[in-house]
Amino acid sequence: MEHATKTALLAGASGLVGNELLHILLESPHYDSVKIIGRRHLDIMHPKLEQIVVDFDRLENCRELLAADDVFCCLGTTIKAAGSQQAFRKVDFEYPAKLAALAKEQGAQKFLVISALGADSKSKVFYSRTKGQLEDALKKNGFPALHIFQPSLLLGDRKEFRLGEKAAALLSPLFSPLLIGPLQKYKPISARRVAVAMHHAAQDLSIGIYTHPSNRIVELSRRHQIEQKNGTG
Repeated sequence: MEHATKTALLAGASGLVGNELLHILLESPHYDSVKIIGRRHLDIMHPKLEQIVVDFDRLENCRELLAADDVFCCLGTTIKAAGSQQAFRKVDFEYPAKLAALAKEQGAQKFLVISALGADSKSKVFYSRTKGQLEDALKKNGFPALHIFQPSLLLGDRKEFRLGEKAAALLSPLFSPLLIGPLQKYKPISARRVAVAMHHAAQDLSIGIYTHPSNRIVELSRRHQIEQKNGTG
């Protein structure tokens, strides 16, 4: 397999999925350069890595630094952590939408973003409505390829404690076997699987808009593992 010379841009590298994805991108033969943007430097060094400290409220001031082939957006928070619905919307809608617009302006070909299962711009639930509104906004940007990932409950070691997620994670071995057929998309999924699926989808040359619920994310990650085993990925 020929090694590509693409540049990846990652926002949200300090998060649960973002951190997994960062290490995958750094080890990937498909990228010779990996940029991460965030509010602060992360304690990691790698020959491929370029860290860019930004003020997301003024992201347009560093638009030239956002040039990349594939853009991965793993930005996200909770209303509790953000402190208000307004602050949550800024992180989960305004920042990703602004990043997408600026990256498209700089020539990005693919935009891959983490949304959420149940995202719906018409939902009465604020969280789901915000996620759905982001998806709608991204679909209007005109990227040659847009991949929207809609994981269910994410499993992994978070820096902050989330009681609801912890309880659900502990119970998941009991109820997951019951989620079959159309209910498979509701099974909890590991952050690692989501990150693997995002990297795999970025190598697809197909154009268009693709939405990947949790069961589809699992399929993508398994396909990646098979290709790795066969030496074709």
